Amino acid sequence: MAVPVADVEMPEAELDPVTWEEQRQALLDLLENDDWIVRTPLGYVITRYDDATAMLRDDRWHSAIGLIADMQGYDNPDFRRRSSRNILAMEGEEHHRIRRLVGPAFTPKSAERLRPFMAEVIDELLDPICARGSAEFVSEVCEPYPIPIICEMLGAPREDWKLFGRLATDIFRIFNGNLHRDGPAIVAAQDEMETYMLALIAERRSKPRDDLLSDLIAVEEAGDRLSTDELLSLANSLLLAGTDTTRNQLACAAALFAQHPDQLQLLAEEPSLAQGAVEEVMRYLGAIRGTARYASQPITYRDIEFPPNTFIFPSLVGANYDDAKFAEPTDFDITRRSGTPHMTFGSGIHHCLGAFLARAELQEAFKAIAKRMPDLRLDGDVEWKPLSNGIWGPAVLPIRFTPGN
Repeated sequence: MAVPVADVEMPEAELDPVTWEEQRQALLDLLENDDWIVRTPLGYVITRYDDATAMLRDDRWHSAIGLIADMQGYDNPDFRRRSSRNILAMEGEEHHRIRRLVGPAFTPKSAERLRPFMAEVIDELLDPICARGSAEFVSEVCEPYPIPIICEMLGAPREDWKLFGRLATDIFRIFNGNLHRDGPAIVAAQDEMETYMLALIAERRSKPRDDLLSDLIAVEEAGDRLSTDELLSLANSLLLAGTDTTRNQLACAAALFAQHPDQLQLLAEEPSLAQGAVEEVMRYLGAIRGTARYASQPITYRDIEFPPNTFIFPSLVGANYDDAKFAEPTDFDITRRSGTPHMTFGSGIHHCLGAFLARAELQEAFKAIAKRMPDLRLDGDVEWKPLSNGIWGPAVLPIRFTPGN
């Protein structure tokens, strides 16, 4: 007989540490005690890989991203309208339909055709810092790196890179936890993005090119096509999901490599290790630390009854350090061959749609860093963003290395 979750004996924790090392240690302690579920003031943290995977793959657990405005009491109708049509918040048949239609446009092949451009962008960003052998890596490389690639995907010209960067910065304020302060700037950026994309969509309808937007416009299955509103939503989601995640994950990688020079040297000697290096970096220090779901109906799992609107927080950190899945999980090893995928891309119907693109972007960046930044090391303290941020990483990353490459 199922036991109501409120009546289950389990650890209670804030899980709100100051540093990511403290967060990891708290989760490692829970994993060692086989505490797979932990009560917090907002809901229940899920710590183990198999449980997080099972619950994320259960369609009855809905994404909580669409509830951000409700949770903060923010009632702007324009913000809510866009949030409701965001693929990151969609559920049920509507979500399945969109994923089914757009899936063929987000394939390894579509990412591969951008690799030469990715290599060109990262080299252009590294040129000035490699001449002097030092940098504030976040602002000089990580922040500007993904925007040109997103623009290239969508077919936006180079002169609009700065525009996209500015709009992305304002739209990402959604994760700052203060919509009453940031909401007007977010909505204004969304309005400007929508106006820009409407013009670009109209142009691509009449003159298709070899880019993602043209592919999405051409998508059809049994006569079903994406509407203009759906194309706008996907473009916004791509900007949101494909920019800040890559920025932060690249910064996490640079911080790791600076502290593990043996691993960077391995990559410099064997560039073919870039693929494994990306997977290990995302496992060891993922830019997305966890996710949130709520019960859309009564759900029973492991003989525990979760009532409607119960919040769970699958910990991607906990899953990625579960020693039942990863041997010696606290070791950073780019040659790791676990056979188990990391959880930073999520799981289930909301698994990252742009995973192939993100992998390719990071692989090209890693190869360039290993080749052109020998003896990489920290040149001061790393300033980390608050762990409460939905997408997380270094805010400031001073580095030094041997110049000239």
